[in-house]
Formats: sequence, structure tokens, C-alpha cells
Amino acid sequence: MADVARLAQVSPMTVSRVVNNDPKVHDTTRAKVEKAIAELGYVPNLAARSLAGGRQCRIGLLHSNPSAAYLSEFLVGSTEQANAMGAQLLVEHFEEEASRDALAAKLLSHRVDAVLLPPPLSDDVLLLECINRAGMAMAQVATGAPSPLAHAVTIDDEAAAYALTTRLVGLGHKRIGFIGGAPNQTASALRRNGYRRALDVAGIDADRRLETTGDFTFRSGMDCALALLALEERPSAIFASNDDMAAATIAAAHRMGLDVPRQLSVCGFDDTASATNVWPELTTARQPVADMAREAVRLLVDSVFDAKARTPPRARGFLAGAARVRCLHARELNQLWR
Repeated sequence: MADVARLAQVSPMTVSRVVNNDPKVHDTTRAKVEKAIAELGYVPNLAARSLAGGRQCRIGLLHSNPSAAYLSEFLVGSTEQANAMGAQLLVEHFEEEASRDALAAKLLSHRVDAVLLPPPLSDDVLLLECINRAGMAMAQVATGAPSPLAHAVTIDDEAAAYALTTRLVGLGHKRIGFIGGAPNQTASALRRNGYRRALDVAGIDADRRLETTGDFTFRSGMDCALALLALEERPSAIFASNDDMAAATIAAAHRMGLDVPRQLSVCGFDDTASATNVWPELTTARQPVADMAREAVRLLVDSVFDAKARTPPRARGFLAGAARVRCLHARELNQLWR
């Protein structure tokens, strides 16, 4: 850092401010320092900075999400943002039946400052309380019930589900099956509410036989779809609460010899890789998982380095994309159900 300061003809403190993205540094000065950094190949040593008395932010990312596609996008967003802000990300798998107190002790032993919680752990009230008692900041992602103890980054799940169901109604569907998500996630109930509200607004009588419950896994989606398609009067469309279960629905339809989308329309939720890895590609509501993870990491880093940002926790809302048509079958469907 001293070498960079000499080359840029500034003080070591100015170099430190540039490295730590201090917004008070003048653009001209920042450019000189960044030029010197590039010429010397200087790379900040996080461990050395910590020993020298600087603060280092360590974020524990806890996960138990059964959807590999969802977790993959979440990891991409959180790791990119952590790297950009000079934070360390520790990834830890946690199951609901494990000891929360033991987990908190483990995180503290690794000097974790803050905890990042994707679903379903973002809805684990006991875990939230335990982390709060341990004195760590935390951020919930994709929860339908933000806690006053934590930062939260969410979308409007009910509005997105309403939009998707309304689209299916607009295509002429009267019997729309629904595959709900895991009951331990608050978003599951909100998506079911959106589905039911859309039917009610359209004047379609609710038929509870058309509603099933999965757990966001491909296997559960397959089981639910086969049950719906085995009904004497099967649905003409199925809305699954995530893309994995929607992909399983397409597979179940193919197994039964049904043409998708000519004989069955299928919608998913999240807009993960699963939406494009099946044929035909899914119509789905986009939940910006990677962007939500980035925003949650940013809130946590701010809360660790800025005491004023710690209280109260903040909520950030991401609008889910309206039912996003990813396939080219809308015209066929309109003709079919005209």
C-alpha cells in the first residue's frame, strides 16, 4: 500500500480509502490510485487488513433448498456481490432437525458477522431468533413474512401467481390445476392465494380436487402432476409453484402421451435454468434470484460496517416479472381454446 501511495503521490490513507470504495475520494485521485494499483499488481490481503485493525466482513450463507437450480443462481449472485465488496462468504448446509444453538456457536467460532438466509431457512422463526440472540446481522431472501429482526429482500409472490393464472384464464382455460410448494415456506401460501384469487375474479368456481401440494422438488412435481392428470376430468392447464415441479409436469404429460402445449398448458415460477432445459420451454414468472441475493449481501455488508445501518433492518422489494412467455405456442393455444 505504501508503494502504491508513493507511485500515485498520495497518502497511504488515501490508498486505503480507494481500496475500500470510500465515496468521498475525488474521481481524479481515485483514477491515479487505481492506475498505480494496476501498474504494481497490488492485491489487498484481507487477512493482513484484519490483523492491522481493519474490519473484515464474514457472511455465513446457510442453505437447505432442495432445488439445485435455485441454489445455483443464489450462489452466483451472493458470491459475486461478496467479492465486489471484499467480504468473505462461508457456505454451510443446515437441516431443520439440526441444533440451531450449535449452528450459531459454530458460526461465531468462525467469526461470522452476518447470516444470509435463502428459503426455506428464511422462514425458520426459531433459527432467526437464535441468530439474533447470537448478535449476528441477518437477511431473509424470498420470504413472505419479513421479520423485524432481519433485513429482507422479497417479491410479490401473490401478484405474480395471480398474473400467471390470469394469463391461463385469458387463453380460455376453465380447469386449471395447481401444484403448491412446501408448506414450511411462506411464499407457498401466497402463490396459492394468487391462484385462487385469479379464479375468483374470473368467476371460475374453485375445485379443490385440482389443488395439490409438493415440496418444490422434481419428484414431488411428478407425483402431483400424475395425480392431477389421472382425474376423470383432468385439467387443461397446470400451474406449478416452481420451475422444477413444472418441468416434472411436462415429463408426466409426455409419459401419459399428452402433447404440451396443445393438450396441456404448463406454467412454472422462478425463471431458473429448469425453465429452458425442458421442451417446450416453460412460461414462467421471473423471480430475480441472483439479484435478490446480491441485494441481501449488500445490506449485510452495510450493516456490519455502518452501525447506523444496523437498526432498523430494511426491506427491499423486487417486482416479479409478469408472466413471462418463453415459448412460442401462445397462438396455438389461442386457436385451441377459442
